Amino acid sequence: MATYKGIKGFSIQNLSADPSNPIEGEMWYNSTSSVWKVEELTTAGTWASGGNINTTRGQAAAAGTQNATVYFGGRTSTANVANSEEYDGSAWTNTPNLNTARRTVQGNAGTQTAALAFGGLTPASPGVTAATELWNGSAWSNNPTGLNLARWNLAGCGLQTAALAISGQSATANVANVEEFNGTNWTANPVNVNTGREGPNAVGTQTAALVFGGLLPPQTAATELWNGSTWTTVSSLNTAISNTASFGISTAAVSAGGATNPPGGVNNTAQTEVYDGTSWSINPNSLGTSRYMLTGSGTFSAGLAIGGGPTFTNVTEEWTGPGVAVTKTITVS
Repeated sequence: MATYKGIKGFSIQNLSADPSNPIEGEMWYNSTSSVWKVEELTTAGTWASGGNINTTRGQAAAAGTQNATVYFGGRTSTANVANSEEYDGSAWTNTPNLNTARRTVQGNAGTQTAALAFGGLTPASPGVTAATELWNGSAWSNNPTGLNLARWNLAGCGLQTAALAISGQSATANVANVEEFNGTNWTANPVNVNTGREGPNAVGTQTAALVFGGLLPPQTAATELWNGSTWTTVSSLNTAISNTASFGISTAAVSAGGATNPPGGVNNTAQTEVYDGTSWSINPNSLGTSRYMLTGSGTFSAGLAIGGGPTFTNVTEEWTGPGVAVTKTITVS
């Protein structure tokens, strides 16, 4: 008769506390809590509640990881704001504000201590801005040069020293323009995306990016892959959508929430889709709160969905991706 040790190569242990770094398939008895536990890999992504942001809003930007993110700009129910906050994995702390209050600002480029804010809509005329700001972990500073084309509701990705600004809406129309940032200056890329759109999302790096969704109008499911020299149309999202939370890389991405456009008007959704480098699939677990104009940060394995609307919320949700090792309690019914 096969034994657990014979199958897994180790015995079941009796421990007073869970092991600090269990391996997949390891099982143990926790004598303190009097339960059996096992380490296994998730088969689908899951969402859990995180700490609430301090200023309820949407249409903001973020950069960082699940346990170290900076979230900035956006709109409350009454005004565009410059507010900036940092997340430590459990709670948000107010930090010095942006120099320019704006909504539909783009970030998603950099880290909690080296982030980038660019574009958006300001309260002052003419509204659409090219302004770029740099975050050093303690203060925002105005970059001497902004985007070559002022726009809002655009996509961005990369690092503070190597970022992409993708598509969006100028003062008059949707645009397909792509620009590259080198830490000091923006340069217009001669290769535009195939589909110009507002409200798209992007993940990845300056030389390996994925842009998806957006509003033409109506919403689109179009997805494009950037390899540093060309944009290639790849498998579309399952749902045409705009203004989602996104995070990951060009071969492993997450899109959560967003706005769809069924007959009769715009709907916000809780649906989550994951990209495996070839195609998008609908994740069986959705956000706890349906919303669009929300913001994402993090990795395919561990991400955040922050704020959003149309009735603005302070909700933060934490994502655990498929294929992540988690400790589960064994129950008998």
